Amino acid sequence: MKIRCVVDNAVMQGSRLWGEHGLAFAIESPGARLLFDTGGSGSVLLHNLRELEIDPRSFSALALSHAHYDHSGGLPALLEPNPGLTLYANADLLRERFARRDAPAAPVSIGLTISPARLGELAELRLSAAPQQIAPGIWTTGEIAPRSEPEGRSPRHVIADGEDWPADPYRDDMSLVLEAARGLVLVCGCCHAGLLNTLLHVQRTFGRLPVAVIGGTHLVSADDAHLRHLVAVLQQGEPPALYLNHCTGQPAYVHLAQAFGNKVAPCPAGTVLEF
Repeated sequence: MKIRCVVDNAVMQGSRLWGEHGLAFAIESPGARLLFDTGGSGSVLLHNLRELEIDPRSFSALALSHAHYDHSGGLPALLEPNPGLTLYANADLLRERFARRDAPAAPVSIGLTISPARLGELAELRLSAAPQQIAPGIWTTGEIAPRSEPEGRSPRHVIADGEDWPADPYRDDMSLVLEAARGLVLVCGCCHAGLLNTLLHVQRTFGRLPVAVIGGTHLVSADDAHLRHLVAVLQQGEPPALYLNHCTGQPAYVHLAQAFGNKVAPCPAGTVLEF
């Protein structure tokens, strides 16, 4: 398994890649090349794919961790010249989502860049709450449930319900599970369902915990109590290697690095990981 970070908020020093608030990973296994998330814009996604010498038409499938624009903004640029690509995601992917900073609430989901109808024309949609096998050794987690541990929430994220604006339940949040030689590898988009909830879900669904976690973990809003609890739970067993980026947040990164040392590393755009 080879995993390349194509889009992230940060880029490797000296790289010609562009950074933006977004995330995308290219995942390669024997016989398959998958794009997980598409970053926040087509311009950054396509530029970085060119720099990494990855042909956008070479992907055999696409998966989306959730609907937010920073993970789905590159969809039109990827799909317009490459129609018919199979897209794997949660069944709740197409629900409209909003951010309430000021009134009125602003849309933050797929419809910002591509309509659900157009998406259905360009991609073969495989939307399910259950885990799905994308290729040999590559699965979606399916919907993360139950969620007894803290979630990766933002107080601004809401959905529309008539005249009300309830908190976004993040039902669409999912990750990928890869079967590598060293064990399971978990690749996260934002992990809005919560890192511990996601790890426990993987253990229940796939029979064991991952040896590595890669991607965004939405600990950017976690307080000290949340971070101490996270470390304490991870210390109860063999903690996974953590390659963190996007929405993890610097305080959380430092907290985890102090607890787990060289098992924690950044994962900016341009990072290549092989398992």
